Amino acid sequence: MIKKFYLVLLAGFVLLLACQQKEAPQKPNVLFILADDLGYHDLSCMGSEYYETPNIDKIGLEGIIFTDGHATCQVCSPSRASIMSGQFPARIGITDWIGARSGVEWRKHNRYNQLLPAEYKHNLPHAFTTLPEAMKEAGYLTFFAGKWHLGTQGSYPEDHGFDINEGGYESGGPRGGYFSPYKNPKLEDGDPGENLSIRLARETVQFIRENKDTSFFAYLSFYAVHGPIQTTMVKWDKYRQKAEGMGIGESGYIMERRLPIRQVQDNPIYAGLLETMDEAVGLVLDCLEELGLDDNTIVVFTSDNGGVSSGDNFSTSNLPLRGGKGYQWEGGIREPYFIKVPWLDNHGTECPVPVTGTDFYPTLLELVGADLQPEQHVDGLSLVPLLNGGSIPQRPLYWHYPHYGNQGGDPSSIIREGEWKLIHYWEDIHDELYNLSSDLSESMDVSTDYPDITKRMRSKLIAWLEAVDAKIPVPDPEYNQELSMKRQEEIMNGLWPRLEQNRLNYLSPDWQPNEDWWGSQITKD
Repeated sequence: MIKKFYLVLLAGFVLLLACQQKEAPQKPNVLFILADDLGYHDLSCMGSEYYETPNIDKIGLEGIIFTDGHATCQVCSPSRASIMSGQFPARIGITDWIGARSGVEWRKHNRYNQLLPAEYKHNLPHAFTTLPEAMKEAGYLTFFAGKWHLGTQGSYPEDHGFDINEGGYESGGPRGGYFSPYKNPKLEDGDPGENLSIRLARETVQFIRENKDTSFFAYLSFYAVHGPIQTTMVKWDKYRQKAEGMGIGESGYIMERRLPIRQVQDNPIYAGLLETMDEAVGLVLDCLEELGLDDNTIVVFTSDNGGVSSGDNFSTSNLPLRGGKGYQWEGGIREPYFIKVPWLDNHGTECPVPVTGTDFYPTLLELVGADLQPEQHVDGLSLVPLLNGGSIPQRPLYWHYPHYGNQGGDPSSIIREGEWKLIHYWEDIHDELYNLSSDLSESMDVSTDYPDITKRMRSKLIAWLEAVDAKIPVPDPEYNQELSMKRQEEIMNGLWPRLEQNRLNYLSPDWQPNEDWWGSQITKD
């Protein structure tokens, strides 16, 4: 009887201890990891059979994967501004990547489009409280490493709430490539051939080690996997052989509306670049574990827009999602979206509720016990109820991109309500309607089949755009249809064949990188 009593008592003690271990710590740390141009299916845990990303996979598999997670724009600066502000790009006024031409300046590209892209803001406004500023108010030390691309001098990370800035300035890509020297005024060069992703991870590790006894908000914003895509000889050869083993098809592209678009994941350069970023993530996660901070640190992982399947370096395929970076379809805006909260019992689960980049701001504030700032993150909802297995109110999501993407996307605006997605095109003012529950690849426009839904959603979208004073593209009076058609012919007959040949060249055993890859020759790994 006494033995049974003690066994029950012991069991109760163990249960109590387990419950205590699941209690939220006071002022937990936050590690926010943002990849650049990483596609929805570019991770092993998201379905890629070609790329290898065990460290990033671990974040999703030990947390919750939002399978319907989105960036707020199909290009980088707007979506990054949304994470900082909790507001949609149309409301902020940053609707294109900062530095892109707009208005009559667009003609200098000789693309001969029907519209002149709308004007937009070129610096993150100081009028609102950013996420790092809110974290500072809550008593956190704030750290930034990597790509910023939200403004010039006076609008750098340190001007918007970050105590420390390593590598963040106006550039949208690694100007010196992925091997030192970096040509980055905010980051000292390392030894010749040092890898940029690894360096940013080491800077983050150093910050964590030096501040392990305080509460920190560390924002690791990789330049990877943005072009120019570069890797080492060792990794290129590893993935070249892997592609060969999987079978190399003669063709890797089809023609989208404006540009060829990649259909296969077999680019060994991109794969190597991605694996190095994954290794960099592993360095930071290992540091948290070594210091005993892994149970006290919230980890977020996401990307700023879809994978580059057209334009830039034509790096990856987002299939079965249509399009990629710069496009209005899911391949351009649906992202890996992971949140790991160690003390919550949701590890390895998936959540199908549509969520977006504006939601990180209120979610993190609630998780760390800080007061929400609804007047700031007006377009975001806290996802804490979903993290706890509950629900959030249904709401429409909006996208506004009144520009032409370098990758082939069109000036358009989007509204998402439940399973329905409506795309409104500004060139000819027509709509496309897709049911994402039955047509995730957006291959069947059903706007004529459901005219009432189309009309209702279009009206709601236009009303919202007017309410936030969204800027709209205007017709170009100098539009020349003949020149436009000639350009398309050059793409079909010139660019497309070159892309196909380049793809095969990258997969050839005797292929050699460009001279600016000298770093990869030195590091070997």
